[in-house]
Amino acid sequence: MTHRRVCNFEPVLGGEADPKLPSAAVDTIILVDVYHELSHPYEMTEATVKALKPGGRLVFVEYRLEDKTVPIKLVHKMSERQVVTEMGPFPLKHVKTYETLPWQHVIVFEKKPVNGS
Repeated sequence: MTHRRVCNFEPVLGGEADPKLPSAAVDTIILVDVYHELSHPYEMTEATVKALKPGGRLVFVEYRLEDKTVPIKLVHKMSERQVVTEMGPFPLKHVKTYETLPWQHVIVFEKKPVNGS
């Protein structure tokens, strides 16, 4: 087994409504099966987006609500449309949704530049 030393990350313990990340400092944030569990999704998303650099990516991995064969409780699923709609108030652009995983969407957003273009 080969061991690699990974040095380009720093763990940060966030709170219920704030990931406690520095402003405009993060390239990519990946939320794997977590967004639907948040008690304060709006506040957490607002703080998460603030932490992204312009052009940074926010990536959601969520079980597909659209697929009735996914063997996960309904409460743990989200549709692509639902995620895109919930990200609407934030300065994010939906870049792409990948459907290559057997049961989950991978929904990618990019933080818009400050001028909004």
